[in-house]
Amino acid sequence: MSGKVLSPARVRELLETLKVRFEKNSSRHPGVDWQNVRSGLEKNPDKLWSLSEMENTDGEPDIISTDKQSGELIFYDCSPESPLGRRNLCYDREGQQSRKGGGHPAGNVIDIANAMGIELLTEEQYRKLQTLGEFDTKTQSWLKTPDPVRKLGGAIFADRRYGRVFIYHNTAPCFYSGRAFRGSLKI
Repeated sequence: MSGKVLSPARVRELLETLKVRFEKNSSRHPGVDWQNVRSGLEKNPDKLWSLSEMENTDGEPDIISTDKQSGELIFYDCSPESPLGRRNLCYDREGQQSRKGGGHPAGNVIDIANAMGIELLTEEQYRKLQTLGEFDTKTQSWLKTPDPVRKLGGAIFADRRYGRVFIYHNTAPCFYSGRAFRGSLKI
């Protein structure tokens, strides 16, 4: 990710946005101190760039915890609905290239997540996110799909309906206006 550095003005703006979100949603990260978060962010300009990309695509990234072993800060997309700037995407390049008729997606989640420097949420991470609030009550989010499922042509996604989290499957070439992806970033 070298060369992907934000301007000083964008760094200040992003840090202020993250601080406001951090303070507004303190229940997501009990015991985490903003000054420690800010210090970690300032030492990692490439990660700041990734957080900026998450923000630019309406992901509303927020710290959800710290890794107990490494001390890394863990950010997830915490937008109420699946990020608007990442919708209409197939699961991966293979799925995108295998589309037959019926429109063409804007891209695929695997390539876009890699370009942003983030990881797709796993099923376990998605369930953890849902303990912090109610997310995707009107939309859906692609999740990191286990290799055995993907090898059979499938991909998984999730949402929250009727007070429960549901994990579903679809074919990787599918894309919908109400389905995007959520990412995670460790700093």
